[in-house]
Amino acid sequence: MGHWWYRNILEPGKLPLLLALLSFVLSFLITRVVTRLIRAGRGPFKNVTPGGIHIHHVVPGVILVIIGGFGAVGSGRHGFGAMLSAVLFGVGAGLVLDEFALILHLDDVYWSEDGRKSVEIVVLTAALVALMLGGFLPFGVNDLTSEERQSRGVVVMNMAGNFFLALVALWKGKARTAIFGTVVPFVALIGAIRLARPTSPYAKRFYANRPKARARAGLRAFHHDRRWASPRRRFENFIGGTPDPERVSLEKGPD
Repeated sequence: MGHWWYRNILEPGKLPLLLALLSFVLSFLITRVVTRLIRAGRGPFKNVTPGGIHIHHVVPGVILVIIGGFGAVGSGRHGFGAMLSAVLFGVGAGLVLDEFALILHLDDVYWSEDGRKSVEIVVLTAALVALMLGGFLPFGVNDLTSEERQSRGVVVMNMAGNFFLALVALWKGKARTAIFGTVVPFVALIGAIRLARPTSPYAKRFYANRPKARARAGLRAFHHDRRWASPRRRFENFIGGTPDPERVSLEKGPD
């Protein structure tokens, strides 16, 4: 256990990644606490509006990501510069992805239903980085032995096969499965062989003339969403705050 912890977590080359992950998570959590306090009108925090322009925290986030990214490229993987660059990058990434939904929609949807996308992308990013920190590498390279990695043909075939499975999972409308499948091959395999989501391009292409398959896909999606939608919403509300009901009613439109 101690050897695994050193090799995958405390190894000098991986320390910047660990610092970046911790900074990323803390930046996001602190930002959400501050924004929720501002929303509730509590504490000393206020929106930054110089000259009447609301400066969203994605702006300093982009600046920190640029500084941290270029600093990491210039400093390598060791030394104080690499550690500082990793922290700056992590803090900046947390600020940027906390407003991912605003960038996606080009609108202030922070406290709307669409704003949930920010929380979801942050959780996915943190989980993927944690998997890579724990020893998983993209496209199944971690499944190869040191001898197999010496053979470029084996590496390329393994990566191509896992990338293909991830693409099939994405084609079937399973974006989260495809994302995690890039670092965990078994997940990509499951997503590729199971039924597609009924609204996915795969289902429209191959289930159009197969009513039984289309019905099974719809029933499976219904049960899956009913089982996981409520827990996911409670988790997102706990982390990011409950969406503004006024914004929700506007998005639905008039009756």
